[in-house]
Amino acid sequence: MELDTGLREGVIAIANAAAAAILDVYRRDFDVVRKADQSPVTAADLAAHHCIVDGLRALTPGIPVLSEESAPEEIARRRHWDRLWLVDPLDGTREFIKRNGEFTVNIAYIQDGVVRYGVVQAPVTGTAWHGGAELGAWRRDADGERPVRVRAPATAPLRVAASRSHRTRDAEDFIARMGETEAVGLGSSLKFCVLAEGGIDCYPRFGPTSEWDTAAAQAVVEGAGGQLVDLQGRPFRYNCRDSLLNGGFIALGDPALPWRDWAGR
Repeated sequence: MELDTGLREGVIAIANAAAAAILDVYRRDFDVVRKADQSPVTAADLAAHHCIVDGLRALTPGIPVLSEESAPEEIARRRHWDRLWLVDPLDGTREFIKRNGEFTVNIAYIQDGVVRYGVVQAPVTGTAWHGGAELGAWRRDADGERPVRVRAPATAPLRVAASRSHRTRDAEDFIARMGETEAVGLGSSLKFCVLAEGGIDCYPRFGPTSEWDTAAAQAVVEGAGGQLVDLQGRPFRYNCRDSLLNGGFIALGDPALPWRDWAGR
């Protein structure tokens, strides 16, 4: 599929529409339901899911859509797809419930296991980041659109992302081995976007995530000159395994940073 300007603008418009659906719920009282894995889901997750799935099916009728809120039978079929849209309608549901504004809409295009393009939309601020490894990366907000680039070479103190809701001992040990650091607390895929525009240098994650949590943000990071690798140093791939769970990862702005030393590898 040709990722031309028209298509990319169509995806950004769908992300904006999903953001509006989320804010409609955010501004009023809402219930929280626990899924089988005990993760929370709200009416905003479901409203954004339907908005995005319907929008992408109209925009690209021949390309299937896999969302965090897809039915189990759709998730089971996805291994037969060599291209797909991979969607997290509301990344950071815990942050949404806390009403701290740090949640996003994530939409990624995957082809042959590789993320080609991604959009990360922050509903509360209206800011969107989009891009891909072969395209570049941009930030779009009320002031217009500008290209973004990672901070490389990085200089001390290194700025490292600290998750709002998913801190682990492994991550804390990793950060301690980095030396002089400045911690930046953020929720959802906003951490990747701030890394892409040079606001942080490293985001280590050792706890579980799902493929829809990282795909769109990986596209933005790679478009900005950074990288997202697993703990063996391999770029993340998608829809290639039986499980949709990711292993640990390191997101870097400056690829020269000695992350293997910090990981004890």
